[in-house]
Amino acid sequence: MNFEFSQRVRATRLFARKVGLNEASLVGEIALRGSDDLLDLVAKNTSRSRDEIATVYEQCLGEARRQLIAERGDPAPNQLG
Repeated sequence: MNFEFSQRVRATRLFARKVGLNEASLVGEIALRGSDDLLDLVAKNTSRSRDEIATVYEQCLGEARRQLIAERGDPAPNQLG
């Protein structure tokens, strides 16, 4: 759970930089909003399409995950499935 929260915070910071919004303000919103509401808010505040915003956010989630795994290791290296 800690990994997922750290990933979300880091992804939101990366995302804010890419879309030109204030990092601290946007990170503060993750405590108040789910991902869908956050993406709707960003789309509204940047006049970009919701689909474009969602694509950028997914890229940021992937980048944040790669960074955290490089720093901390994979939180689930032996997944069943």
